[in-house]
Amino acid sequence: MDEISTAGELASIADGDPLVMWAGQGEVGGRVRAWYSGDAVAVAVHDLSKHDRLVVRGPIDDLAPLVASALAEIGRHLRPFGEEALIRELVERVPGLSVRAAFGWMETTVAPPQTTTAAWMEGDAGVDELLSEASPDSYAWPGSSGVLRWAAVTGEAGELLSIAADAWSAPEVGFLAGVATKPAARGQGLSRQVCAFATAELVKRHGLTALMVHGDNDAAIAVYRKLGYKYRAVAAAHV
Repeated sequence: MDEISTAGELASIADGDPLVMWAGQGEVGGRVRAWYSGDAVAVAVHDLSKHDRLVVRGPIDDLAPLVASALAEIGRHLRPFGEEALIRELVERVPGLSVRAAFGWMETTVAPPQTTTAAWMEGDAGVDELLSEASPDSYAWPGSSGVLRWAAVTGEAGELLSIAADAWSAPEVGFLAGVATKPAARGQGLSRQVCAFATAELVKRHGLTALMVHGDNDAAIAVYRKLGYKYRAVAAAHV
């Protein structure tokens, strides 16, 4: 396998695949390492959306030996992550791997038209409390590595009603996470408002916005589709 040394080289080899570019974080050669073999590419990145990931792309015949070599060099703690069909092929070819989870990656290059009162917060006061109440399993939390800022819809008294984070964004891919709405305020379209605002802002800044969602969360997927997101089935594996 050959090592990739720059983000530009990675973009060329991976045909600008948003999933791969997100993994690169614009830092290839720094805390991120990437390799290619034939038409396959693998990007190792530490602490990206809570996990040490090995994001992969390419034909299985090229990819399987590349992943085996990368895991041997960097460490078998890495989680191979990519298109679901590819990950399922990969676990059949690389000894010791098994599928950890299957879910959805959604992306859009269009800023959704939406009337909203959402805005970026000046800090993160109240976010911990809202997440604890409404989304305790959230990956994005105030102060976590890679979590940059929070958008919110607030009530008349300034209380947080619905939030979303700009977290783990790469230069080419804005990333939306930490979406949560106060239980008492649900059913009013507030989640759609805050996601529309954050999506539009991230598209303007990065050219593309992405997020991850549980594959069985039909309500959330429907909201994101209405905002212009397209769904890709992805999966993660582990040793």
